[in-house]
Amino acid sequence: MVRMGQADPAPDPLSLRDRLLAATYQCVMRFGLGKTTIEDVVKESGLSRATIYRQFPGGRDELLLETVGWELANYFNTLADHVRDAPDLEQLFERGLVFAHRSLTEHLVLRKILDTEPERLLPLLTVESAKTLPFIADFLHPYLVREAEQGRLRPGVEIDRAAEYLARAILSLINAPGRWDLEDPAQVRELVRGELLGGIVA
Repeated sequence: MVRMGQADPAPDPLSLRDRLLAATYQCVMRFGLGKTTIEDVVKESGLSRATIYRQFPGGRDELLLETVGWELANYFNTLADHVRDAPDLEQLFERGLVFAHRSLTEHLVLRKILDTEPERLLPLLTVESAKTLPFIADFLHPYLVREAEQGRLRPGVEIDRAAEYLARAILSLINAPGRWDLEDPAQVRELVRGELLGGIVA
């Protein structure tokens, strides 16, 4: 009971689930995916094993999968905020690819896991891509609609299919740009205008 004149306790800015995901992320950063245990998360979060299993009935495997998805969602939300005010589709892709690639390169945890435990992370990324693809496609949809309204889409382009194609291309290029140097503005411009959007934008 709070007495008169006594301030209410400050609310926890993170939900119970977010607290566990954030704690798991810290453990993965410290120990890696393979060595992170439920007990590590108990110590990091200050929450009980029972609480963890109530939130994540699948145990460690579910917790790690959800943590990877949580961090990827943070990553793509940051990317979306960075390009949201792009004036057109070309600028959106040019800004987005550079920022996304650089952010992934500088992301200490994801890079560490990709370098040391790719066999553990890649299956999780494959599962999460099923959620990430619709997020990216939905984000691109209004930009494609605007291009269509301005008469800049090639005849016969279906917006939904174009959004899905571009979403898949983005995911592929961020981590594996192949022959393209995403640090070189001229190459990024050629990639975006000549390959990604060449068959979509007139």
